[in-house]
Amino acid sequence: MKRYAVIWAARSAAAQRLTTGSSALITRIGTRTAAWIRAGRRDDLTGLAAILGCFARALIVAAGSYVLWRIIRAAPALLWALVPAWCWAALRAAPRTAAEHPSEEAFEEPVPDPRDAVLRLLYEALGDAPSMYLADLLQHLQEKGHGKGWKVTHLRARLEALRIPVEQRLRTGGRGASRGIVRDQLPPLPDQTPRGASTTSSTAA
Repeated sequence: MKRYAVIWAARSAAAQRLTTGSSALITRIGTRTAAWIRAGRRDDLTGLAAILGCFARALIVAAGSYVLWRIIRAAPALLWALVPAWCWAALRAAPRTAAEHPSEEAFEEPVPDPRDAVLRLLYEALGDAPSMYLADLLQHLQEKGHGKGWKVTHLRARLEALRIPVEQRLRTGGRGASRGIVRDQLPPLPDQTPRGASTTSSTAA
């Protein structure tokens, strides 16, 4: 029976990884598309003229999506190639954990969520600061022994895979716009009171 439990755990882990990877992939595509559209804004102009580039890029995205939809409608057999390609990309985008190769011990003892561990590192790095650039965050993490050999792109991909929000045009400390994290955008830790929640116990019955 334990062998069947391990096999079932392996299948569940694979399905969970595919689901998590698909979510991360959708988030990554949406984030990068939105960032590309926002990059069309011109800082040397004001008013409507400054955002005409954003409208143009949004139309390009909409037109491309429509053309892709028409192509699939006209040739649905393409899905035989697109679906496996999506699954492969989703599996690559999913964060790697020990749950991918569950043993009997792993089945009996749940594996800690890597997202919680990363969030703890982020809150620790922020300290009392409301935000931090990814470059500064990576330097802090590497000083603590994490992410050796990583570049900012590796850190950003890791955060996006864990569904941790990354601000695309953060401005702090009088420096230029760059990617970073914002405390108010981070999910609360499991042992933290969610933002906006009352810490006073209710007297209602």
